[in-house]
Formats: sequence, C-alpha cells, structure tokens
Amino acid sequence: MPRDRSAAPAGPDEAVDPLLGHDHDDSPADVLADEAADLTNGDLARVFHEIGDILEVQGEIAFKTIAYHRAADTIGRSPIDLVAAYRSGEPPKVAGVGQAIGDKIRELVTTGRMAYLERLRSEVPASLVELLDIPGLGPKTVRQLHEELGIATMEQLREAAENGRIRTVRGLSERTEQLIIEGIERLAAQPPRRLYLHQAEEHIAALTEILGAVPGVSSIEPAGSYRRRKETIGDLDLLAETTDPEALMTRFLGLGTVDQVVARGGHKSAIRLMRGPQVDLMVMPPGAAGAYRIHFTGSKEHNVRLRARARDRGWSLSEYGFQRIGEDGEPLTGDAAELRTFATEEDAYAFLDLPFIEPELREDQGEIEAAVAGRLPTLITKADLRGDCHTHSDWTDGSQPIEVMAEAARRRGYQFQVLTDHTQSLAITNGLTPERAEEERLVIAALNARFAAEEAAGTAPAETPKEGFRLLHGCELEVRADGVLDYEDDLLARFDVVVASVHVARRQSRAELTKRTLNAIRSPHVDIIAHPAGRMIQTRDDLDLDWEAVYVAAARNGTALEVNGSPHRLDLSAERARRAVAAGCILTIDSDAHHTRELDDTRWGVAQARRGWVTAADVLNTRSRADLLSWVGAKSDRIAG
Repeated sequence: MPRDRSAAPAGPDEAVDPLLGHDHDDSPADVLADEAADLTNGDLARVFHEIGDILEVQGEIAFKTIAYHRAADTIGRSPIDLVAAYRSGEPPKVAGVGQAIGDKIRELVTTGRMAYLERLRSEVPASLVELLDIPGLGPKTVRQLHEELGIATMEQLREAAENGRIRTVRGLSERTEQLIIEGIERLAAQPPRRLYLHQAEEHIAALTEILGAVPGVSSIEPAGSYRRRKETIGDLDLLAETTDPEALMTRFLGLGTVDQVVARGGHKSAIRLMRGPQVDLMVMPPGAAGAYRIHFTGSKEHNVRLRARARDRGWSLSEYGFQRIGEDGEPLTGDAAELRTFATEEDAYAFLDLPFIEPELREDQGEIEAAVAGRLPTLITKADLRGDCHTHSDWTDGSQPIEVMAEAARRRGYQFQVLTDHTQSLAITNGLTPERAEEERLVIAALNARFAAEEAAGTAPAETPKEGFRLLHGCELEVRADGVLDYEDDLLARFDVVVASVHVARRQSRAELTKRTLNAIRSPHVDIIAHPAGRMIQTRDDLDLDWEAVYVAAARNGTALEVNGSPHRLDLSAERARRAVAAGCILTIDSDAHHTRELDDTRWGVAQARRGWVTAADVLNTRSRADLLSWVGAKSDRIAG
C-alpha cells in the first residue's frame, strides 16, 4: 500500500495552481503528436502520481504533493476521455485540475512528452521514492543520503548502514543506522499494508458514484470486511443489482484507475486499483439480494454456521439462495429441484428461523447462539451519541481555534463537547501549564455565555437541541512515567471532565504500565481513560497491560474506558470493549478530533463498539449533558462508598 496521505488537505483549483507553477520555461521535446495516440486517463493518472512522489522526496510542501495525487485520482476516475478532450481544444472542468496541471496534460497528450516530468526524473531517481516506505525515514533524510552518499536504492542504504557510512553524514548517528536497518527488516517482514476504514470508504464512495451511473444499475453496495467494519481492510467487495451486467462489467474493467484486471466474467470480475486494493464486483439479479449479501459479507466462519443450519433443514445455502437437497446431501435436480431466493437478508435469516444479525456481529463469536436464544443486543448507533468527550484545539496540538471546534460540534446537534487539550508535561503537544488552563477556562466561559444568549434569543443554529449546547472544559491529563498525574488535585477538581492517558515511557514493564493506568483510574478526579491501549493500528504495538486488573478497577471506581474513533486507533479493540462491558465497565465513544473534519470519526468508534456487542446503555456519552455531569460529580462519592 502507498503511504497514507489522507490527513493532508486538498484545496480548490484556485488555491492549488499558484503553488504548482506553470513551468513555461521548460521546452517540450519535439515529438509528433501521434506518438501519444495510445494514452489513456489511466496513463495520465500514473504520470501525476509519479510527479507527486518525486516532489515528496524533494521535500516540497505537503499541499503541493497532495494536489498532484488528488488530481491523479480524479483524472483516473473521470468518465470523460480527457486525452481526446484536450486534443480537441475543449478540456472539461475536472475537480483538482486547474491551469497548471491542465497545461501539463495538454503538453503530454499532444507531444507524448512532459518536460517537467523529465526534469524531475533527472533530479530524483525513481528508486528513492521506495525509501520513504521505511518507517521513520523522511524525505529530508532520504534526500540528504542521496546527495551526500549517492544512495539511491534500498540495498545501497542497507550496505551504508551496516558499514557505518551513514553516521558520517551531519546530524545522523550510529543510532540512525540501527533504526534504518530495523526499519528495512520490518518492511521486508511485514505483510502488505491494509486499508484503514476511512481509506476504504474513499475508494468505495468513488467507485459507487461511477458505477452507479451505469444504465441498468439500481444499487451498488459494499460487502466483505468493510461492511463488517473490521479494523483494517484488504480487498474490497462490491455488490450490484443491475439489469445489464455486461454494461456494468465493461465500465468496471475500463476504469482509468485500473492497474490490473485480475479476473473477467459476466457476473463477477476483479481489478487491482492503481496504488490501491483489489476490488471484486459481483452482480446480483434484481429481487434476489438476500443470500448474496449474506454470502459476500461473511465472515467465512459465520457463513459456515449458517450453511450447517440450512443443511439440517434440508437446504444448501449459497449466494444464489437456498437449494433443496436430498438424503445424500446433494442438490435435487429435475422436477424435484427447488431454489428459494429472498430480496432481503431479513427474509433469508428468517428462512433459517433466525432474526436479522447485524453485519458487525457476523464473526462466529456467539451471535448464532444469541440469535437462537433471543439475546442479540440492540447495538449502539451514531444517532445515540449526545456529545463528544475527547477533542482538541490549537491551544495545544489541534489545528483550529476553540470557537471553530465548538461551533462545529454545536451544528452536529450535540448537547455537549468536552475540550480536552493536553497537559503540561507532554511538551511535544505544547501542553497547557496551569496558568494557560485557567486562561482557556475563561475563553470557554465566554463562549458558553454567548451560546446561552443565542438560545434564549432564538438565534442559535437550527441543529441546536432543545437542551442547548455547552462546551465543557476538560483536559487530556498526562500520566507521567513515574505514575504521577500531570496536574495537582485542586486544579483537576476545577475541570468539568478529566480524560487521562499514557503517552510516554511505553516500553516499561507490564507491572509499571498497569500501575500507571490504575493510578489514573483510581483518582477521584479522572473520569475517562483515553485510548487505553495506546494503540496505533499497523504502526505501533498496544501497551502491555494487565487488562483484567484494568477492567476490575474501572468498574469499581466508575472510570469510563474510551473507544477512540480515530481510524488509526480504534482503541479499545472490539474484543476488549466487549470484555470491559461484561466486567461492568462504562465506555465512551469519542472522536479525539484535532480538526473539525475529524469530529465525524465517532462513526468509526461506533462501528468498533458495535463489533464489541456494545449497546447505548453501555456508553456514557449517550446520556444527557446533565446526566453526564451528574455522573462525573458523583465519582468521589462512589469511590468513598
């Protein structure tokens, strides 16, 4: 998988073009236009992805490199033949393609060459781009090693590190060499990187928009591990209802973003996207989607259980439906043959005497038994949340002002948002000193006074709930390496909500890490433990904690455990969330937003909680603001009791 560039913003054409430059001083090679006759949208996309890669190695600002990659994605997905359009002199408006990129397209499609790309290739060997995949190795260091040591390949880098040459470069050391060697070994050993949920969502949204416009298509929907909301996604599965499978498959296989056609068929095809995953597309006949959805959603283990249940009732279950079987277990033929299909999953499950089982539960983790016994939980939904207990502003490591973050939360219909900027000892985040925390408290008080006045005057946003919206003052309290909390008790007592977390000294022993976590849980002032495992999916291991001790202490002390919605975290894991609830713990589901666009990450936290069998009653921030504050205020009493 390519490096994740999703966090960087992409702007409109007007903002992008001045940064990209027009390069009118470059003279294109004198090549006849007909030499470019075979160019496609896919070829154009590859070119602009390559430009983005090279600029990244050169250390260009992220906005510029992202602009090229976003333009490449848009070009590849475009239903318009851009090569023909530019040659005709009437190029269409394409999102992300302004004059600068348009000039480059025109040059390439009319001459077969692009002087700008040729210049970049002469400056940066293509192999340098691969070095950016090494964990911890950034563009500046890659460029420095190339310029000073002539390193251009992975093997040359390894040899230089093993021979002690890298430490001769200013600013690099023997430790750098060790980290590079370890990074290369991890890169070679690790399985292919999987998509995070938000990345899979982007691919699915783009494909759904394109394929949904094909005549005859009535629906396009995701299946597989994405529909079950697994933490990471390998291949993507799409199901389509259409009256014209041939037209749909032709469009699918001809997408400009296709890097490779893996399989080609009338009702099932597979492609590998350029810089992306494999995508399988299956066609469902109209009116028979029930069994298809079950079969292609999975999991494999869940489906095995369903097929066994079907066979016990004299039927064989496949994506096509239920087929009657004989005493030998084989499908009946001739006049005795019978195939039952259903339009919905609900009807297909009912045929097996089961209630509908939510996709997130289909892992053969007791859901069949619970369904038979009538004990399936009513899973939490995003609509159940009344607020967000973990957000940040630009007072520490967020990227937007307090007011902007609060307004965005208010317009989501929340009753509350807890602002939890970092505390003083986490210097990398510009953590708040006690003095700055008090200054922030005054800003929040002024905002809340304004919100109250607007609500009284009837001028608040229409989304504001009848209970009104308030920004609560909290903090993300650092649990120091020695287990001491970062603020004194008298200051902590002044916050509306305190969220505590462990960020530093992660390599301590299990006993030490557990003790630090329990210190926070047992504090009368700590209300929530944020991202309890400290996990970063695919990039950082979980904290080595005694989880049973954590669950017991959290339940006993009334300290909530967070399900962090960041798609890179999803912490607690689904298994731990389920175990925590079983142990009597209360949870929160939060965004950990550092920008307004991340406030919607609660949806991934909700999906994770649903996979953990969590209901609305198990989650603290499904309660009203008054009930939340009552819970917080009563913690000391619960501990004393």
